[in-house]
Amino acid sequence: MSTTHFPTDDATSNTPAAPVDMKLEVVVVPVTDVDRSTKFYTELGWRQDVTPPEASGVQFTPPGSDASIHFGADLTTAAPGSARGYLVVSDIEAARDQLAAAGVEVTVFHVGANGPGDGPDPDRRSYFSLASFSDPDGNAWVLQEVTTRLPGRIDTAVTSFGSARDLATALRRAAAAHGRHEERTGEGDPNWPDWYAEYMAAEQSGSDLPS
Repeated sequence: MSTTHFPTDDATSNTPAAPVDMKLEVVVVPVTDVDRSTKFYTELGWRQDVTPPEASGVQFTPPGSDASIHFGADLTTAAPGSARGYLVVSDIEAARDQLAAAGVEVTVFHVGANGPGDGPDPDRRSYFSLASFSDPDGNAWVLQEVTTRLPGRIDTAVTSFGSARDLATALRRAAAAHGRHEERTGEGDPNWPDWYAEYMAAEQSGSDLPS
């Protein structure tokens, strides 16, 4: 029996390989009626994507999201209504109003010291304000208001916004924080664009915010 030998050069064998990027692309959602679900997610304002001719389902992408959902006949053995997903928004109240305008029943709540409480978090702390809604099959979606990321979740060298709305919301938060900054210093800041940029980048990456 012959044996195949592979190179074992110490200069290469002990060097860890860079991890391969694995980006979440699609999550399958179990539904009973494809046409009904298509109508629901269309009215929600999600984008219906073009799929390959051989695709056996329908694909939708939430506004500003890199990942999509997929549903169709025989795509999964999971029971319709058993899916649960999280969506991140920059403004929980604006998201609620948009869903309500589409005829979707939405419940807004927050994480409190004694359990869930009605309405957004009183201090609008990042991650604490949530909302929930369901599709016609009962698949549950939870919205979570995230304005400042936990450290390590976002590359500190990259700042990006998924939509003009998210950018505008971030600018408003930076403006409010900068107003407090000027009150503390007692003088106007002619370099406010630099301060805004530093604040928005730090907020998104979870770094220390400028004072």
